[in-house]
Formats: sequence, structure tokens, C-alpha cells
Amino acid sequence: MNRKPLVAGNWKMNGVAASLAELELIAARAGNLPAVEIALCPPATLVAAAAARAAGSALRIGGQDCHAKASGAHTGDLSAEMRADAGASLVIVGHSERRADHGEGDAAVAAKAAAAHRAGLTAIICVGETEAERDQGQTLDIIGRQLAGSLPAGTTAANSVIAYEPVWAIGTGRTPTEAEIVEVHGFIRARLAAQLGADVAAGLRLLYGGSVKPSNAGTILKLADVDGALVGGASLKADDFWPIAAAAGSAGPGLSGP
Repeated sequence: MNRKPLVAGNWKMNGVAASLAELELIAARAGNLPAVEIALCPPATLVAAAAARAAGSALRIGGQDCHAKASGAHTGDLSAEMRADAGASLVIVGHSERRADHGEGDAAVAAKAAAAHRAGLTAIICVGETEAERDQGQTLDIIGRQLAGSLPAGTTAANSVIAYEPVWAIGTGRTPTEAEIVEVHGFIRARLAAQLGADVAAGLRLLYGGSVKPSNAGTILKLADVDGALVGGASLKADDFWPIAAAAGSAGPGLSGP
């Protein structure tokens, strides 16, 4: 089964109105890679403006988080419906920084993913181990637990993407070895088959995230069961992000299912 690669940029808590000039550069080029789905997730303050500037292009706009409920007394929070209303078509949930900084557990992540599905958004559901967990040989146990607890009922290849982001590699310049990435992505695919069924698992895209940059994207995106990338700092500048997207477009067999 062929899975269309997705390269999604997560701007995190970066960017002001002037930063949308970089987004416009990506939007202008996105149609040049029809075999790749390209998305950017700016901070909430920029989502509506980003969607307006990306209108008519192949660039998708996403949010970085959402509340589990559609509305209510939740000061400072944004619902999945609000994300969609602002022009987002996908949303990141369960990012390691949300899990660590805000104490979000698997059940909270599953509730947010379900909210994304309810609002018609694609949920990018993140999993990954800390450095201490990897050093203790717990990587697969941790990821297995996160998958079991973070995927809501009704998860399909049409409404969800799974992103593996080793926490110790985010923003550090460090990346796992090729063998380690292949091992984890293969484990995720197998676990999804057991959890959701072989057909759903075969269609679900698995992204790698963690210090992805132009210099290593070509290698990482060719690996088995790597169907794209969740990109952090390198997504802030078009000249850094575009080579990663282009690498996904030329990655070849690594982006095909069994």
C-alpha cells in the first residue's frame, strides 16, 4: 500500500505576523511536490492569517494543540472546532512538550485526538521516549503504552497520523541511528496492526520527528516505515524546510507500505 508522505512543520512558540513571509514562500512552492503533503503548524495567533495566505495553495495549515471539549469555561484554551474555524485542517496532539510541560497523560491525548476527529481535523498523535527511558531499555514498552492509551476509538488512516519523536533528540541536534529508527517504526506498525487491524495499520502514516534537518532528511526519509517527518526548528525558514519536503518527494521505496 502506498502512503502519501507528509512533512509537517511545528513552529512551537515561535513566530509573529512578519514570520508569515516564510510561510508564503512554502505555500508558493507546495504545488511543485504533488506527491508530498506539506503542512505548517504556526502558533494559535497566526493560524487564521496563515490559512488566509495559504488559500488556494497545496499547503495545509494546522494547530499545535486543542482542548478535548468543543466549548465551555476553559480560559485560554482552544477547541478543535475553533482550530477548524480558523482554517486549520490538522492538529498536533500529545507532543512531548505538552506531555512534559502540562502533565498530559495518554488519556488526555486520546480525548484531544477524538476531539480533532469530531471537528474533522487530522490528528497528528505523538509518541516517544525520554533519554532516561531509552537508557533503561524501556523505549518499546513506553511507546507501546502510549499507543495503547493515546489512540481513541475510531482512529483510522484518514483521520490520524502517528509521529515518533524521541524526546532526547528534539532540538538537540542528536538523532537515533538508522537501525533504531527502523526498529521503532517497525514496532509501531506492528503494534497498530494488533490494536487497530492490519488494514488500518497498513494505511496509517508514521512520521519521524527529532532534529530533522536538510542534512539528514534524505537518509531518514528513505527508511522503512518512515512516511514523512514532523519538523521543528528547521520549519521556521523556507530555505531549511523546503529541502526536507523535497527529500520526502524523492525518498522512494521507504514511503511504501508492505
